[in-house]
Amino acid sequence: MSPHRTLLAGGWILSMDPAIGDLRRGDVLIEGEHIVAVAPHIETEAAERIDAQRMIVMPGFIDTHRHTWQTCVRHRYADIDPQIYFAEMLGAKGAAFRTEDVYAGTLLGAVSALDSGTTTMLDWSHVQNTPEHADAAILALRDAGIRGVFAHGWPLVEGHAWMFDSERGHPQDIRRLRSQYFSSDDQLLTLAMAGRGPEMARREVWLQDLRLARELDIRSTIHMGAYARNAPVRAIAQMHQAGVLGDDLTFVHCCFCGDDELAMMADAGVTASLGVHCELNAQGIGDIPFDRLLAAGIRPSLSGDTETKCAGDMFTQMRHAFAHYRSWMGGGHSKSANAPATLTLRDVLEFGTIAGAKATGLAHKTGSLTPGKQADLILVRQDDLNLTPVSDAVGAIVLAAHPGNVDSVYVAGRAVKRDGRMLHIDVDALRARAFDSQRHVLAAM
Repeated sequence: MSPHRTLLAGGWILSMDPAIGDLRRGDVLIEGEHIVAVAPHIETEAAERIDAQRMIVMPGFIDTHRHTWQTCVRHRYADIDPQIYFAEMLGAKGAAFRTEDVYAGTLLGAVSALDSGTTTMLDWSHVQNTPEHADAAILALRDAGIRGVFAHGWPLVEGHAWMFDSERGHPQDIRRLRSQYFSSDDQLLTLAMAGRGPEMARREVWLQDLRLARELDIRSTIHMGAYARNAPVRAIAQMHQAGVLGDDLTFVHCCFCGDDELAMMADAGVTASLGVHCELNAQGIGDIPFDRLLAAGIRPSLSGDTETKCAGDMFTQMRHAFAHYRSWMGGGHSKSANAPATLTLRDVLEFGTIAGAKATGLAHKTGSLTPGKQADLILVRQDDLNLTPVSDAVGAIVLAAHPGNVDSVYVAGRAVKRDGRMLHIDVDALRARAFDSQRHVLAAM
């Protein structure tokens, strides 16, 4: 049987592929899981034709760092001392998470990410209290239908022993997960290691963990330089001196990392992830290093971080990134040498799409509307009252659009949202599951 063909006809196309560019009016042809053509007009037979004349058609967003397991405790910690978040969510409450809580939070987070136009999400899952907790997170990502990177972390039972000068190597269950769930590249889900690095583990431990990730041929994502206490550790410099920096690494935050360390990242091809909204909300985390990363030649990706402190959708991250950079660089603050004087709207849109594809190791599959890549794309209604009349599609997406404007979402050519409605998901049952989980987690001491 021939694969299903879909023609998105007449949309305003933001391809994010320099060879294709933007098309004020154009068509996208999907065959099976893949994009086969993007052009001003495509003649084809035997294809489902979808009228996209009222739509902006663009790649789905890519979130490179989301603690999705925490979704059922949304918005609780932004107005509280950050140390309470660490003590509770990475302490007693995290240790009390049941497998059903991990499943509920991960499923809710992934489904709401899809609903808001994020088609790829790295699930930074440091709640691996038992092997079954990992199974629950993976099952939730599968059930959501998202393109997911499951970043396997550590347990929160005896959390201090895992997070402070730790002598414990990464849980060996990651070997089982690699063979049981991630044996093929031809699937929506891939595996990564949510690593600890020199700020959290002893030298022989973080080196051993990195060797394990590379033995398993998976990427590693590591928090770096968040909060002043981590500045003197100079974790990136330690990794550079050990000769282990590489393009299979993504560092998150980097707020207190030195300029020389960011140069080390750039030289080694290390990518960066910034959770802009959460970083702005988290007291003491440090200045968002946009200018310093860009000065070093690193184009960062974006993330929703944790919905306990911020909004998770990528429209929010882009809007805050653009405004933060413009305000900072224009407000009399000193800037790094070689940092661009300003960011453009397209820069920010690239951070949310193709930079994210690079940071997840998925640039060969997603991040742009390029023939041969998988059809991860979204349709945004340009005639909604908060956007119409659109004069600049990039500006409309970055400055004004929100999740409610997302009409349709496709992942690998499969519609997961159409006409503003999520498909294949019982939303009422999901809400009920999330409330049950929240009650349990908030009651944990």
